[in-house]
Amino acid sequence: MSLRRPAKDQPENFEFNSSSLEAAKIIISRYPKGKQQSAVMALLYIAQRQNNNWIPLAAMKYIAKFLDMPYIKVYEVATFYSMYNLSPVGKFFIQVCTTTPCMIRGAYELVQACKEKISKNESELSADKNCSWMEVECLGACVNAPMMQINDDYYEDLNKEKTLKILDKIIKGETPEPGSYRGRVNNEPENNRKTLLDLKNA
Repeated sequence: MSLRRPAKDQPENFEFNSSSLEAAKIIISRYPKGKQQSAVMALLYIAQRQNNNWIPLAAMKYIAKFLDMPYIKVYEVATFYSMYNLSPVGKFFIQVCTTTPCMIRGAYELVQACKEKISKNESELSADKNCSWMEVECLGACVNAPMMQINDDYYEDLNKEKTLKILDKIIKGETPEPGSYRGRVNNEPENNRKTLLDLKNA
């Protein structure tokens, strides 16, 4: 895995707001005394959520002091894991799964929808700086392929038309309803289940 680079334009300061600070303290309290550095990944995620979906260098330095650990160790974690965004991705961050199960069920129709509605290139902010998209590896919802993730929510059983409608909503600043877009509950089979109907013989 290649090293991912932080954004060139960086804010000078960062600190947890009251809700992030409370969440960080709760997480740290779960570790034995002297082992608070183990909370670094969770605190990076808290910083990312607070800072509009990305982690500035100032946040890494803040977390290093918060956990009493070298800044370089926080930097190493943040630049290694792809779950951390090191540059602005917008209020709505769209991740389109294009791994094999999604690909064979039309994932690239979703990619095309993103190109039409957000930006021609992945990892590029939309004109209003409100959202961006990128292709990702398996998100673990293969049964409901093709699918995409927007921030923390999954949108499943999609096609291009449904994806365009979802993107229209986020462009307007709305939060679309997550879940299956074919009306399924979780990953139940379509047209009702076909197995274990007779529990007496199960």
